[in-house]
Amino acid sequence: MIDLIAKPAAEGLLPVTIGTMTLTEMPLRKMHSIAPFKGAEVSAALKQATGVGLPDTGSAIAKDDVEILWTARGQYFLIGATPPKLPAAITDQSDAWCSVVLSGIGAPLVMARVCPLNVGQMGEGDVARSLVGHMTAIIVKRADGFEIMAFRAFAKTLVHELREVMVSVTAQATLPD
Repeated sequence: MIDLIAKPAAEGLLPVTIGTMTLTEMPLRKMHSIAPFKGAEVSAALKQATGVGLPDTGSAIAKDDVEILWTARGQYFLIGATPPKLPAAITDQSDAWCSVVLSGIGAPLVMARVCPLNVGQMGEGDVARSLVGHMTAIIVKRADGFEIMAFRAFAKTLVHELREVMVSVTAQATLPD
């Protein structure tokens, strides 16, 4: 039998600090997509099993190490726990995503250049599904910046896109007036 070893999606690429900004990879976490069946109530069962129920559209709810993100209409990601049996389509997404955190004073400027949404208007815990560069991504506003989740296959491209803009924003900040 082959022993498989889980490796981070951006292994060897991060962390990167440029100017006042840092890009780091989130550690691998349990992650399950939950899409409740039409008319099914799953929030109460999730709250009883994990401590958190389904969040409102465009937001996240967290308690301890468990978090549930709204990720699309009728779709949520449970992070940090295994879901109970629910009347929902549930898939394990644990190894399908690359999750990075962009933090620092210039983080909103970087996001303004790579994302068509006005992420500067996002409050802590807000969630949006949009583009980062040309990649579909889930963006979560965190206290110290932005968590950006893209498909694992795009990890290298995600880091490259963000890194290039971090360099540009830092260079522009050092230009004389």
